[in-house]
Amino acid sequence: MVFSSLLFVYAFLPACFLLYIIARKLPLRNAVLLVFSLVFYAWGEPKYVLLLIAMTFADWLFALLIQHSKTTGRKKSALVFACVVNLGLIGIFKYGTFTLLNLQHLTGLPSIIPQIALPIGISFYTFQLLSYVVDVYRGEVRAQKSFALLLLYAGLFHQCIAGPIVRYKDVERDITSRVVRVPEIGRGITRFTVGLAKKAVLANLCGALSDTLILTQTTAADAAVTDTLALISTRPVLALWVGMLMYMFQIYLDFSAYSDMAIGMGLTMGFHYRENFNYPYTAKSVTDFWRRWHISLSTFFRDYVYIPLGGNRKGAARTYFNLFIVWLLTGMWHGASWNYILWGLYFFVLLSLEKAIFGKKIDKIPAVLGRIYLLIAVYFGWVLFKFSDFNVMLGVLRGMFGLNGNALTDFETETTLLNYVFFMIIAAVSVTPLMKKLGELISRGAASSRFMRGVNAVLQIALPIILLLLSTICLVGDSYNPFLYFQF
Repeated sequence: MVFSSLLFVYAFLPACFLLYIIARKLPLRNAVLLVFSLVFYAWGEPKYVLLLIAMTFADWLFALLIQHSKTTGRKKSALVFACVVNLGLIGIFKYGTFTLLNLQHLTGLPSIIPQIALPIGISFYTFQLLSYVVDVYRGEVRAQKSFALLLLYAGLFHQCIAGPIVRYKDVERDITSRVVRVPEIGRGITRFTVGLAKKAVLANLCGALSDTLILTQTTAADAAVTDTLALISTRPVLALWVGMLMYMFQIYLDFSAYSDMAIGMGLTMGFHYRENFNYPYTAKSVTDFWRRWHISLSTFFRDYVYIPLGGNRKGAARTYFNLFIVWLLTGMWHGASWNYILWGLYFFVLLSLEKAIFGKKIDKIPAVLGRIYLLIAVYFGWVLFKFSDFNVMLGVLRGMFGLNGNALTDFETETTLLNYVFFMIIAAVSVTPLMKKLGELISRGAASSRFMRGVNAVLQIALPIILLLLSTICLVGDSYNPFLYFQF
């Protein structure tokens, strides 16, 4: 079950919210959320819900042991065991097959590679549990006495599957003493429908266009093509460039939509999650981009890896080594494939160059030039990210510059672009803060104008309804509805 499914929007979520409101008392509301969260997770991963419960139970015990230990040595031992258990399990499930395949390639052993299924959301809830145990060790939060409440934190369906990565200290008060407020319910519904429309109306079509332009658009000449690399070699230059642009839009709209929906659902039930995206494609440098993209992951690696390794406090060489470790792990976190590692190291190189050559001067570069540089850098980064097969990746890069002997364009590419040109403009606008600023302008005008107050009131009521209807229309009968970050 995904957030952008009719089953979730019209059955699961309303049922959960209705029972949640009826429950009234916080312990009962927590019980409702916990039951619905376990059902939600088990819907896609029936057996791996036991893994989520077991990992949470282990970290519940480790945190209590850390808090009640009398000596620093015992606290450290408990923390080390917690890290071994959490990282060991994610290592087995996420990287076990990948590691064995590479060993087989190098040594010929083992002869049989087990196919280990990846539990949905394991990267997200593992990092949440790790941050909880570390924060208890640091004395930043008290260990949660109730296992059920810690399981609610780890498995809450708002953010368990694909983030954002929520730290326990940020929602501790919400878990134990939250209050549901009517204005926040309204803001949460609006935020959820914005995310739903982002996903169902924009991200899905961007993804379909990307696949059409890069891989599956067929001509008479393509009819006999069965190999992906051979197919890509026939694609026109323009199709590849625009196809990757659509993927660039898709991955932002897809993932930020999930965060929007999680934040919105949280608000309707009294939870306050931090923002996970801040219009990253408007950044003026790669450094600025990573302050805006998947903020919860970036800050996790900063606070739990980069700073503990020494950050930038131990000289230039150690700083770059620490950056290397962070971006190696960032690439690995996204998936057990060499292209993700290459993608992470690609950004390590760019960030190191910015730090070593430009320093703070990069902030003084004209905004237009900075944004052009950033968009080019990120654009080619997504090429590395999208294709796990290096031959296909190189084929796309060669084709983008006409080195496959492919044409600049063809009739079908031009027809596709003409048919979807207005949609592409809308998608481009949607990755900028233009619509947000327009909404803020209307809200400010409402403070001084009766007419603008009326416009603002109508929008607050009509916008969620319109977005919900548009999303429903797009989802009915649409078989293309992936969430890209489920695989991570």
